[in-house]
Amino acid sequence: MSDTVLAIIELGHDPDAVARRAAWIARRYDATLFLLLSDPSLSILRDSFIVSNQAQEVAGSIETAQEAILTGLVDLVTDGSPLEVETDVSHDRPAHEGIMARALEIEPRFVVKGTRYHSAAERATFAYTDWQLIRNLDRPLWFVKPHGWREKPVIVAAVDPTHQHDREAALDRVIVEVGRDLAGRSGGRLKLLHTYQRVAEVGAWAKLEFKPVRVPVADLDRKIREEHRNKLDSLAAEYEIPDKDVHQLPGRTSEVLPAFAREQKADLVIMGALARASLARRALGSTAEQVLDHLHCDILVVRADG
Repeated sequence: MSDTVLAIIELGHDPDAVARRAAWIARRYDATLFLLLSDPSLSILRDSFIVSNQAQEVAGSIETAQEAILTGLVDLVTDGSPLEVETDVSHDRPAHEGIMARALEIEPRFVVKGTRYHSAAERATFAYTDWQLIRNLDRPLWFVKPHGWREKPVIVAAVDPTHQHDREAALDRVIVEVGRDLAGRSGGRLKLLHTYQRVAEVGAWAKLEFKPVRVPVADLDRKIREEHRNKLDSLAAEYEIPDKDVHQLPGRTSEVLPAFAREQKADLVIMGALARASLARRALGSTAEQVLDHLHCDILVVRADG
């Protein structure tokens, strides 16, 4: 891992906000800021069988405009204060392949990118850059949303210490360690949130289908709540996180997390992405994918080694 923050600049995804956030991160980690303008527009001209003077002029004007954009962003984020900044342009199509190739080359501490609302059709096809990066990028992926960012941010770490595919809680530890480190560098506050599914709905279904069987819903709910809480408290104690910043709420994460983030006025939510088999990647199962459009604040997606 290099001491570099890679910022993906896309003209339709709040480039000023992305550059500012990436610069904020780079300064906290004493890192170099790398601004990569991702613009596949030139690939259309280069891939065309028709090569003309007019096409060359258009390509030249696009390159000039790209250089001007990057120069303006460098001036914006430096603003008289010391910050090492590098710039480049990626014309790769699809865009995510160029981004992942550059991330593989420089191994940045964070990849920072803007995001926008995705339509139902976009979510169904899984062909867009955000989804591909969530599923395939092996570096911490920071999505920027245009919202007010406080000097001392509130950071929510969404953990699941009972996840059956992460029995050693390796991913939760990465989430908490990244959040605690970031809070320490920024003077922010870290809060843990764990959501758990109640069995009330299951019990109601069982009663309907198997009337002779009595389902002890209340007792099962209590046991599940206590088991989850014990593991959550153990994780919090390991990292000395005070009880007032440890929260456990019933419900689906995709529904509870956005509401909790708003109620806590969170600036950043940190989530984990587990490695998946190639076939499983085709199904919408990632909580990060489900909440990306519904969180008002920035989202940081991290992975455990392997």
